[in-house]
Amino acid sequence: GAMESAAKGGYVLANLAEVVERVLGFLPTKALLRAACVCRLWRECARRTLRTRQRIAWVSALEPGPAENHALVRALARELEKVHVLPQTVLYIADTETFSGHEECHDQKKARKRNSKETALALEKLLPKRCQVLGLVTPGIVVTPMGSSSNQPQEIEEGEAGFALLFPKIDGVKIHTFHFSKDVKNRVFDESKFAEAGLKNNPDLRVVLLFGYNSWKTGATRFLHQIVNPLNEKSIILAGGQVESFTSLTSENSHAQPGDACGVVGLAFSGAQIQSATVLLDQDVADERTAEAAMQRLKAANIPEHNTIGFMFACVGRGYRHYKTKRNMEADAFRKFFPNVPLFGFFGHGEIGCDRIVTGNFVLRECNDIKDDLLHGYTTVMTLIHLGSTK
Repeated sequence: GAMESAAKGGYVLANLAEVVERVLGFLPTKALLRAACVCRLWRECARRTLRTRQRIAWVSALEPGPAENHALVRALARELEKVHVLPQTVLYIADTETFSGHEECHDQKKARKRNSKETALALEKLLPKRCQVLGLVTPGIVVTPMGSSSNQPQEIEEGEAGFALLFPKIDGVKIHTFHFSKDVKNRVFDESKFAEAGLKNNPDLRVVLLFGYNSWKTGATRFLHQIVNPLNEKSIILAGGQVESFTSLTSENSHAQPGDACGVVGLAFSGAQIQSATVLLDQDVADERTAEAAMQRLKAANIPEHNTIGFMFACVGRGYRHYKTKRNMEADAFRKFFPNVPLFGFFGHGEIGCDRIVTGNFVLRECNDIKDDLLHGYTTVMTLIHLGSTK
C-alpha cells in the first residue's frame, strides 16, 4: 500500500509540475518571480519557465508625460509588470530635450528643471539589481511602438520620446557594456583596456555598438579614432554614433565621471550564433529610390529576420529636412524590406559605420584591404543584429 501510494504521489506530482509550468508560463516575469516564492515545486517550475524566455523585449515611450518625470520612466514602470523577460542588459535612449530640459509647469510660474541624473536613477531603480544598464540621451529618437515587431518604426526628431531594449540571458550570446574615457594626462590610449573590455583576443566578438559623448571637446575625434581603428576588423560589425551624453552605465561606477571628459561607451555582442550586417546611407542618398537601394543591399546579406533587431543611427542633419518634407523616409524604407524586425536608434552628431556583412560563414562583400573609414557626418547607418534562432 505505502509503495503504491508513494508511486501514485510521484505520478501526480510529476504531472502537477507540468500543469504548474503550463500555468506559470502565462505569467509576466515579475509575477512569475513572486510565484516562485510559494514552494519548491513552484520555484523549480518558475526557474525552468524563465530559462525559456530568451526573446528580446522593449518598452517604447512616444507620448509626453507630466512635467515631473520623463515618458520613458512612466512607460517602463508600467510595462515591466507585463514583460515576459528578466532583463540582464538594458540599452535605453531618450531625447535630450525633455530628459534633462526645462519643463513649463502651469501651476507655478517658474519652470522646473528636470535633472538628468534623477531621471537616470529613476529608470535604473525600476530594473533588476544585477542588470547592466547603458543609457544615452540624443537629439532625436527612432523607435518601434510596443506590441509587435512589425509595428511601423517612428523617426521622432523633436518632442518627448525614448525606448528601453531589454535583453534577457540568451544561450550562446554574451552582451557586455564598456566605457573608455579620455585621460587628460595620456595622449596615447592604453590598448590593454581593450582586452579588459573583451574587445581584444575574443574570437566570438561579432558586433560592437559604440557611442561617443562630448564630441565637441578638443581631442574628442582623435580619441574616437584611437578606439575605432584597432577594432576596425572585417569580422566585426561596428556601428553607432555621437550622442549628446550618456546618463547610465551601471556595470561600473560611472557617476564619478568628470563632467567635462569625453569618451566612448558601448555594447559588445559575442557569440558564434550572432549574425550581423550594416550599410551606410551617405549624403547622396536623398530620395526614396536611393534609400530603398541601400535597404536592398542590407536585405542581400540574408540575415534571418526572426530574433533580429535593427538599429538606425542618423545625423541630425538628415531626417525630414534632408528628404525635403517627407517624414519617416528611412524608417519606412527599412520596414518595407524588413516587415518583422523592430527598429531602434537615434539622430545624433556624427555616425560610425560602413557597409559590412558578418554571417555564419563570414562571407564578406568587400575584398579590398584598405581599412574602411568609419566616422561620418550627414549619413545614416542601418544595422541588423541576429541573436541566433530561439526555440
